[in-house]
Amino acid sequence: MPQKYVLKTTFDAGKQSRINYQAELTEEQLPVVTSPGGPMLVIAGAGSGKTRIVTYRVAYLVESGVPLDRILLVTFTNKAAKEMLSRVEMLLQRDTKGIWGGTFHHIGNLMLRKNAAKLGFSSNFTILDRGDSKELIDACIAEAQIDTKARRFPKGDALQDIFSLALNTERSIVDVIAYNYAQFEPLTGEIEGVFKLYVDRKRKNNIMDFDDLLFYWWKLLHDHPDVAEAYAAKFQHILVDEYQDTNRLQAKIIDILAAKHRNLMVVGDDSQSIYSFRGAHFKNIINFPKHYPDARFYKLEINHRSTPEILSVANSSIMLAKDKFEKSLRTNRPSGQKPIIVPLTTASEQAAFIAQRMLELREEGRSLNEMAVLYRSHYQSMEVQMELTKRGIPFEVRSGIRFFEEAHIKDVMAHIKVLHNPKDEISWQRTLKLLPKIGPKTADKIFQLISQAADPLRAIVEPAVLSLVPGGGEREFKRFQALLATLLEKIGQPAEMIRIVSESSYAEYLKAQYPNWRERLEDLAQLGSYATQFKSLEELLSALALASGIESETVVEGSEGDKEACVLTTIHQAKGLEWKIVFVVWLADGRFPSYLSFNKDEEMEEERRLFYVAVTRAKDELYLTYPLIYSGYDGEVLMKISRYLEELPDWAYDRWEIETDSFASAGTARETAPEEIVDLSQYREVKVKSNKGDFEAIDLKDLFN
Repeated sequence: MPQKYVLKTTFDAGKQSRINYQAELTEEQLPVVTSPGGPMLVIAGAGSGKTRIVTYRVAYLVESGVPLDRILLVTFTNKAAKEMLSRVEMLLQRDTKGIWGGTFHHIGNLMLRKNAAKLGFSSNFTILDRGDSKELIDACIAEAQIDTKARRFPKGDALQDIFSLALNTERSIVDVIAYNYAQFEPLTGEIEGVFKLYVDRKRKNNIMDFDDLLFYWWKLLHDHPDVAEAYAAKFQHILVDEYQDTNRLQAKIIDILAAKHRNLMVVGDDSQSIYSFRGAHFKNIINFPKHYPDARFYKLEINHRSTPEILSVANSSIMLAKDKFEKSLRTNRPSGQKPIIVPLTTASEQAAFIAQRMLELREEGRSLNEMAVLYRSHYQSMEVQMELTKRGIPFEVRSGIRFFEEAHIKDVMAHIKVLHNPKDEISWQRTLKLLPKIGPKTADKIFQLISQAADPLRAIVEPAVLSLVPGGGEREFKRFQALLATLLEKIGQPAEMIRIVSESSYAEYLKAQYPNWRERLEDLAQLGSYATQFKSLEELLSALALASGIESETVVEGSEGDKEACVLTTIHQAKGLEWKIVFVVWLADGRFPSYLSFNKDEEMEEERRLFYVAVTRAKDELYLTYPLIYSGYDGEVLMKISRYLEELPDWAYDRWEIETDSFASAGTARETAPEEIVDLSQYREVKVKSNKGDFEAIDLKDLFN
């Protein structure tokens, strides 16, 4: 028989409490907040009031007589912890500073400070931020006498991500490199050597990085049973927020701390587990009932955010997930507009539709602050950024800096700008400094030499220039000279020029420089796609310059503190947020879900959860868009509708056919039958992308016969 747990109270909750729990909580929330204790798994669906139940649960424990310092609240952001504890103070009208509340790293730091000597550290150890950590790793690379100029060896921040993933997933450096960073496999031995130097230096200098706070916290509890028992006895109640985002180490730490009293409440949503790339372990929440067979199981399925129609799409999709807790979101909100699927001919027309619809909605009295554009990957925002800029619609990019301000975009465009204007000092400096062994001084010497010539492009290949290149850099410089010669032959084909630079040794540079090099190469492919519409290099450069520096009147007027702006963000960064009107773009197979996840069951399951998160960000209106045609380096590609849209029942959505010639004016849309699509008959031949990621040329006449 499972052990019974009783939460001893010092009051009659209905009469003596400052809080009227029965009046302030829903029928779903009340049993969770007033549970007698023991292991508890709370599956809190999107928009179901997760923060509310954690806040009220802490308040209930305090009013039940649990001492403040016997409560441990673990969150994933300091902001969340402060917000929850602040709400508790407001509810109870008393100071709650004695509660142990904060992120895993914050709590780990507190415990390690008290017990550092047991691990060979002093209590005054320094915590490295990401920048300091990178500098120390770079110092270890130098100590290992690795010549990073002679070949593409990963920089400190790339190694930082490898080391972090290894610690947080409890995998070896070898395994992490083989599975997640295959481009570095030939360097595995040297990377392991750098890791050992990094660990040794940190210990020698009494330093920890953020990942060490978790690792050494776990090691402290695992290797020192007396410490583990003391803390397990101390914390009578433990609450963990966003449990679906915990990694293996974090779950083990919590299990040790909860071993004595077993009053452990974990709250989360398996359907919103989307951070495996950071080390989050989906099975932690799925297997919780197996680890705690006597756990009470609660589900919060009443969504207080979205309309019934939006929830129908979310439920229809997530019900097809293979590994999940069964739940179905429902709401007390009145019916609204069905989610709308909008196929557009191209990515540019997709962007034009979004901009036009935003203007129409604003004319109807909706604020831009209520609107967001969500996407799977940052590169998918490029056309939208361009269109919003041209139309003077203010926007805030939360997935990174604006597309044309990204370093890799500017790098590639610098290669092309020097061909358009050979006297462009800024672009020459940027391209030259990308080459091994060439720093600012050498780059300046080279530019000063070639700028005096009548034709700098001819001068760059002269022997006198090569003599300025430091030893060991000649080979790469010759490759650069050959690249410029190839680009000159394609001067009238801007998209082809972008492809050539992207596939040159610059791709090797990206792989060594950035952990997210794949995403950056996708950005460049998208840039190349955008460039296909321009007939000359001058046209492309003019369009980019005008788009990035445009000072047109915006559609919004108001004081500085009263500005409106829509939000552009990846779905990963949108989790936990909400907007009245949401556009989800690029819903084509291979783009969402990403082709990188094809044939990988766990990753495809996470892609489905990502779609679920995107849909449940919308409160009132949801637009699901995708381009039918993608213009790439190899011609026009017919995109296949995302499987997540194809799976939806016909009754769950409306489909609009867009009259694209009206975008420049009023912009109109008409509802069509679900099987209708935009007319493609003007395209003679395109290529169809298969689920395996390859391409097959077909004649479109076959589709319409």
